[in-house]
Amino acid sequence: MSKPDNGSQKNQEALFLKAVDNYSDALFRHAYLRISDREKALDIVHDTYTKVWMYVRNGHQVESFRPFLYKVLNNLIIDEYRRIKESSLDALMEEVGVDEGSFDELKDNSIESLTATLDGKRAFLLLETLPDLYKEVLVLRFVDGLGPKEISELVEESENVVSVRLHRGLNLLRQKMTEEEQKINKKLSGRN
Repeated sequence: MSKPDNGSQKNQEALFLKAVDNYSDALFRHAYLRISDREKALDIVHDTYTKVWMYVRNGHQVESFRPFLYKVLNNLIIDEYRRIKESSLDALMEEVGVDEGSFDELKDNSIESLTATLDGKRAFLLLETLPDLYKEVLVLRFVDGLGPKEISELVEESENVVSVRLHRGLNLLRQKMTEEEQKINKKLSGRN
């Protein structure tokens, strides 16, 4: 790879700074969702920007910062998972501690808003039970708002593979939600 000229280097640095402004919040949300620890998520996002900055400062070109930042972030998250491998998923879920009082939608009295919030919470919790193959693409698509092309670059698979995983992941999530709803209805009908 040839080293870019000074003008190109300045352009890359400017694009990097713009990417920091544009994607910081989204990267943090993604890291927090995956790690479930605010401080570690902040550290990982900081490390992501540090690594990408060093990459740019060393003269490398980045065509599209958004997928590149997510790729670096996800690699750091994988490293973090390896460090906390002994922690169980249950312990991590307890650590997240979802509090209904934190949802602004619950202050609204509309049934639709309440139902959507509760369904979203259930879906989010059930998302953790999906195989990582599906969970990763669903989070990238519906939480981070990445398109299939960006996701394909990030997970290094074709767009077709990503689309299939999204479709199968959504079907599996719907199935789990339906099964859970049936269990709840069964318990409720047994009480009457």
